Amino acid sequence: MPSAAESVDVAAVIVTYNSERHVGTLLDGLPAALGSLTYSVVVVDNGSSDGTLALLEGRDDVVVVRSVNDGFAAGVNRAVRHSPLSSAVLVINPDATLDPDAVPLMREVQERTGAGVVAPRVREADGSLSSSLRRRPTLARVGGLSFTGLPAFAERVDDPREYAAEHPVDWVMGAIMLIDRRCYDELDGLDESYFLYSEETEFCLRAGDAGWPTVYTPRAGAMHVGGGSGESATTHAMQVVNRVRVYRRLSGDLRAWLYLVGCVLVELRRGLLGRPESWVAIRALLRPALRPPQIGASGSLLPM
Repeated sequence: MPSAAESVDVAAVIVTYNSERHVGTLLDGLPAALGSLTYSVVVVDNGSSDGTLALLEGRDDVVVVRSVNDGFAAGVNRAVRHSPLSSAVLVINPDATLDPDAVPLMREVQERTGAGVVAPRVREADGSLSSSLRRRPTLARVGGLSFTGLPAFAERVDDPREYAAEHPVDWVMGAIMLIDRRCYDELDGLDESYFLYSEETEFCLRAGDAGWPTVYTPRAGAMHVGGGSGESATTHAMQVVNRVRVYRRLSGDLRAWLYLVGCVLVELRRGLLGRPESWVAIRALLRPALRPPQIGASGSLLPM
């Protein structure tokens, strides 16, 4: 592995948390995925209690950093600090894999377009297309009405035609992102206040506002299993509250109040349809003291 004093083309950073089932497969595939690029691999482990650390420390192709679990964004930023100087930062989840030469293809797009973030075409474990592209959050999109097929009402991009060609997008799911190092440095990395979820939303939108677009390319391929670090009612509540926080920071207090009401109504509908985690999310939205403490958003009804 390169030393901290050396420079590489790409710094691959991975944050693990009980990721024993998946991270080895990811690491085994990285040399082919990075092709002829020079690279480093740093894995920050956020306090795994399974065999993740033993697996990682048995390898000689990664630098392992032990950490307390202070969130995904904090883990990414910590991994970057432990990486050599690089032209780009590859943020990748432990339950994802990249196709051969995916990263050189993404880097070519980045250099040609001036993109701050480049994302590949992602497929599910069964080979089907993963809807990994997203539109900017708005009041009209708070309901997640993707079934309408109307962009005005759907934040998630489901139309397969939108995945056929390279084009700019508002934001992408954070499982696989190639970030230009100049963009990363200009924005001071990912915002650690979100702990988990929405950090990629905020980063892509903030980058775009600063002149660093996010670009999707189907030329590079990847697979994402999803749920590799576990999901629960608490993490769902975190996700919903963080959506309100992102929207407030983008749009101001008045519109954020309306967005908060919209989120409550959406979770109420889902709860009535049999999703118990939605009741936890509603309590977190309406009772600040019941919000997950990791996100530090318990000070007021409208979370910041």
